[in-house]
Amino acid sequence: MSAAIIDTAHGDGDVVSLTFDDGPNPADTPALLDVLRRHDVTAVFCLQGDQAEQHPELVRRIAAAGHTLCNHGMHHDDMSSWTPEQIAADLRETSAAIRRALPGARIPYFRAPYGAWGGSPAVAEALGMRPLGWRLAVADWETPGTGELVRRLRAGITPGAVVLLHDGGGDRSQTVDAVDLVIAALKARRWRFTQPRPDRPQPPA
Repeated sequence: MSAAIIDTAHGDGDVVSLTFDDGPNPADTPALLDVLRRHDVTAVFCLQGDQAEQHPELVRRIAAAGHTLCNHGMHHDDMSSWTPEQIAADLRETSAAIRRALPGARIPYFRAPYGAWGGSPAVAEALGMRPLGWRLAVADWETPGTGELVRRLRAGITPGAVVLLHDGGGDRSQTVDAVDLVIAALKARRWRFTQPRPDRPQPPA
């Protein structure tokens, strides 16, 4: 079984996938969901287990809006030196936390915190989740200003890219505003927003 890390959006031509990490966050996730709804865009939300436990209503709102869920670890720990058994325990705990908020939730992807993969891709695939990477990260955690984030996104997005952004882990209002502007600009140029490359069927985690 391959444990290749996905970094490609589904489809040909000017397509891009938006992904958001470290939520759900009650300050900014609802605003982001409103932006995505207005633009009729679906995205991937990489959820921390502890945040899903604290904000189960947001997990349900994300899924109800048609977005895809991704396991992002329980506490955003660096797993690069962990044993497969430690990784599997964390991923199972995280998926269980998400499913307590949303019973039966489909969680087709796993993203390693910090992109510190270690042995996690193979473990994730054994648990039924494809490892989800990215081609573009614009360092929105630096909060450089909405205008700068727009510049980084417009300069960095290439056809087929999976883009890493954040709706949690701090004040993400700049990200929300930048996403609103960039989606509008790309749609005006006939870009399409798709999910990451289709995941292969796997047994449930």
